[in-house]
Amino acid sequence: MKEKKKSIKSDLKRLDAIKDEDIDYSDIPELGDEFFEKALVLPPAKKLIAIRLDADVIDWLKKEGRGYQTRANKLLRAVMEQQQHKQRHRRAGGMK
Repeated sequence: MKEKKKSIKSDLKRLDAIKDEDIDYSDIPELGDEFFEKALVLPPAKKLIAIRLDADVIDWLKKEGRGYQTRANKLLRAVMEQQQHKQRHRRAGGMK
């Protein structure tokens, strides 16, 4: 006879009912600076959009083969981060 899979719904309801202050974190070590220095920061989730680009830009991106959308995203992210860095630098008084 086939065993029926145990539903986790009751476990999830029980866990949802536990208040944060009732959770014992004493056996979890505190995260120090070393942890955060090594931590990997992931970019936000991808969002599906439609965008119109010049044909020659698409041709240039596709020239390297598969992954042209990833390349386009990396290029846009690099420009965005560069601009954000410049803006932070300006606000900090580094540029006039």
